[in-house]
Amino acid sequence: HLIESGGGLVQAGGSLRLSCTSSDTSDTHVMGWFRQAPGKDREFVAGISWIGGVQAYADSVKGRFIVSRDNANNTLYLQMTSLQAEDTAVYYCAAQAGRVGTYNTWGQGTQVTVSS
Repeated sequence: HLIESGGGLVQAGGSLRLSCTSSDTSDTHVMGWFRQAPGKDREFVAGISWIGGVQAYADSVKGRFIVSRDNANNTLYLQMTSLQAEDTAVYYCAAQAGRVGTYNTWGQGTQVTVSS
């Protein structure tokens, strides 16, 4: 059970921080952020291993977005800076729970809109 928050409307060049709280991370291996823009497929944005904190990013967000986690509070974050109109999408939190390699738990999504 994943719940995202923090989306909204921001001007180009601005920043937003998304949060995702999990009800249970006892069997979580990796958590990540995906996004889906209108008319496009859902795409990977960033991910982090829950124990070791190893991060991965899509090329389109490297240097602008940072993924982090707070293990004690079962919360995943996505700090987004230098936002561009192309970042407009619904952002989803996801987890690889119980098995590595497949995101099998998803949040409901939060809308991020960047105005140019």
